[in-house]
Amino acid sequence: MTLELVTFVVQNLVEDPDALTVEAHRSDSGLRIDIACGEGDAGRIIGRNGRIINAIRTLARAAADGRERIDINLAD
Repeated sequence: MTLELVTFVVQNLVEDPDALTVEAHRSDSGLRIDIACGEGDAGRIIGRNGRIINAIRTLARAAADGRERIDINLAD
């Protein structure tokens, strides 16, 4: 559920959704979601002062409903 939500939101933010990859990795500490995007789209995902990426993190944590820790990373 959380991965699908993050994927949906990020696909609608970027200009090149074909270059986008969103992967989830589970560990003992929780769920880590890695986002890789095409050139120029990182700024759209981060937003001014990191507002958009922080909003995505908040949505993902709300979707997880406190059941597990969620980390979202934007790959360089």
